[in-house]
Amino acid sequence: MREVELKSVVADPATLIAVLAAAGAELQFAGTLTDRRYDTAERALASRDHVLRLREYRDSNGGRATLDWKGTTGYDDGYKVREELSTDAADAVALATMLERLGYEVTREIDREIHQFLFRGATVRIEEYPRMDVLVEVEGTPESIEAAIAGTGLAREGFTSDRLPDFIRRFEQRTLSRAAICRRELTGDYRYLATDA
Repeated sequence: MREVELKSVVADPATLIAVLAAAGAELQFAGTLTDRRYDTAERALASRDHVLRLREYRDSNGGRATLDWKGTTGYDDGYKVREELSTDAADAVALATMLERLGYEVTREIDREIHQFLFRGATVRIEEYPRMDVLVEVEGTPESIEAAIAGTGLAREGFTSDRLPDFIRRFEQRTLSRAAICRRELTGDYRYLATDA
C-alpha cells in the first residue's frame, strides 16, 4: 500500500471536529492512539529509514491493535509518500512480547487522543498530544486529500509534508518549552529521541 499524507497544526480542534461532523464526515474512532516503534539495538531499521510499529487504539469499548511496517520516506508533488504494510492484531501485549523476544526494543513511544474521520475519500485524524501542538493528518490519494482539506476550512498553506520531529522542533522554538509526545515525557522522562518520532 502507498501512504500519501499531509499534516497541519490545528489551533481549534473542537471547531474542526464540529465542521467535519456538520459536513457529513464519518467518525471512525475517538479515543486513545498509542504507537510503540521498534528497532534493533544497532538501529538497523532507522538506518534504512524503515519503521516497525505496534499501534493500539483504545476507547470505552476496548481496544484493537495493528502491526505496521513503513518503507523509506519519499516526496511527490509536495506530498509525503511511503510504502506501508499493516495487519490487525488481536493481542497487542503478546505481539509486543514476540517483538522483544526477537531482539527488537522500543525506540519511541507516542501517545495521543484522536478523532479519526472518513471525509471525501480521505482519512482525517485530529491528534492531541500530551504537550505539543494539536495536529491534523490527512491521508489518501492526492485528490481526496485536497478535497478533504478544502472541506475543513483550514488554510491550505498550513499543510505540509513535514514529519513529526519538524512539528516538535517548531513547537519548542515557539514556546521555549519541551514537547511531550508520550505520557512519560510529562514527568520529565525523555529516554527517547524526538528524531525517532
